[in-house]
Amino acid sequence: MAESDDKAAAPTVPGISPHPTADWDIQQVLPQDGRPWYTKRHLLMLNIFMVIPYLSSTTNGYDGSLLNGLQSMSQWQNYFNHPTGSRLGSLSNGVIFGQILAFPIAPWLCDHTGRRFPIFIGSILLVIGAGLQCAAQNYAMFLVSRMIIGFGGLIAVVPSPMMIAELAYPTHRPVLVGYYNNLWYLGALLAAWVTYGTYFMGPGTSWSWRIPSLLQGFFPLLQAIFIYMLPESPRYLIQKDRHEEARKVLVKYHAGGDESSPLVDFEMKEITLHIETAKVSSSANYREFLNGRGNLHRLFIIIVVPCMMQLSGNGLTSYYLHLILDSIGMTSDPEQLRINGALMVFNFVVSIAMASFMEIAGRRRLFLSSTVGMLVAYIIWTILSAINQQRNFEDGGLGKGVVAMIFIYQFFYNTGLNGPPWVYVTEVLPTQLRAKGSNIMQIAATCCLIFNGYANPVAMAAITWKYYIVYCCIIAVEIVLVYFWFPETKGRSLEEIAFIFDGEGAFGGHDPSKTVEAAETRHTEHKV
Repeated sequence: MAESDDKAAAPTVPGISPHPTADWDIQQVLPQDGRPWYTKRHLLMLNIFMVIPYLSSTTNGYDGSLLNGLQSMSQWQNYFNHPTGSRLGSLSNGVIFGQILAFPIAPWLCDHTGRRFPIFIGSILLVIGAGLQCAAQNYAMFLVSRMIIGFGGLIAVVPSPMMIAELAYPTHRPVLVGYYNNLWYLGALLAAWVTYGTYFMGPGTSWSWRIPSLLQGFFPLLQAIFIYMLPESPRYLIQKDRHEEARKVLVKYHAGGDESSPLVDFEMKEITLHIETAKVSSSANYREFLNGRGNLHRLFIIIVVPCMMQLSGNGLTSYYLHLILDSIGMTSDPEQLRINGALMVFNFVVSIAMASFMEIAGRRRLFLSSTVGMLVAYIIWTILSAINQQRNFEDGGLGKGVVAMIFIYQFFYNTGLNGPPWVYVTEVLPTQLRAKGSNIMQIAATCCLIFNGYANPVAMAAITWKYYIVYCCIIAVEIVLVYFWFPETKGRSLEEIAFIFDGEGAFGGHDPSKTVEAAETRHTEHKV
């Protein structure tokens, strides 16, 4: 992560204006001492602290891979009488049911209590849910525990990428936010290999699945303990007229204690300007997304992006790899667990590596290369599966070819639909709409997950490989949407990106200097 990057050229997308004021350029106020960021204690500590909100994604990944692993364990299957179809779908969607209950609560907590408290309370609920899941005595208790996990998980997830984006050093933000969703795979690979290890405890013990279930509460417990080591988001503090506290955070973590830092002065003025203008021109509710072409464009993006993340065929590999492997004749429990574990390690390594190139390649290019690559892989995957079934699974090479295509598909999925989405969404949303926009994103993702939870196991059982054709068509549509409606945002601060969508109206047509002066005057009067 470099401390200085070249400014990206303004995108030439219909209806989008370039940055109109060159004077407001963050590149001019960045330190030019040539020292790497990791030699500066304040930046090193800030980036280490980001591990705490990252754990929300890790916990989410653990849950996704856990259910995959449990389905491949005869001990879990026998204990719950081999759930299939809608019964299995309900267990997968148990987390979703809990998330639905949390939708109206999560953004309210973010807007009224900050970013840290929702992570804390959500983590506590996750620990409780993991304990109940471990102690489950029947199908109903297991389902309820997963609903509690979903409820607490959403409350913790909504503010986590927001905190990273709003607290990160300006030039580190894209990579740090990009790593957020990549840490999903850290939890996924841990769950995959834990279930592989506990499988060999023996066929007669339920602890083979209870231990992995209990360990789901480990990362939330760490979050609950350490979350208040992080400072509150300076953008949230300014939004609540707590300017002095916000400045102290920026001085300590962005300038290393330098009170006269031009970077801090710039950030304070830019954030204040953006928020003050929003207070004048925005109703700060969900209807604001319908106000103006820029917000409609934002709404389109924050709905399409999560749909791409969940409806590109990854729901099969994330939650129903067991069914895919069964469909190509690989039915051995240990073999399935090994493939699941290897896939998660592969995903983790690839996603981290690709996130590091995000600021070089840009968001739009990664989205395009990802969708095109996934489509090619899915087409070959579909053809091999069809031939394999026609030959009654007698050709082992075809089965191995399908597994290879799964890995290739996951490579391209991780290129553009793992790290970039959260970066992109937090970039396109202004501060006053970031919590509500993140909630809309979660709602859209949840609708897709409900579809995945019920449709995937039923369709896989009914039509097997023919179901892959549906995802080939969906991915083809995604390529068109990205090409025509996803502008590039790299190389800009969160506030500067407003110009991409709103043009000259980004600051409501106000003179920037006068708007900032008015905000500072009001703040001074409030102190007196």
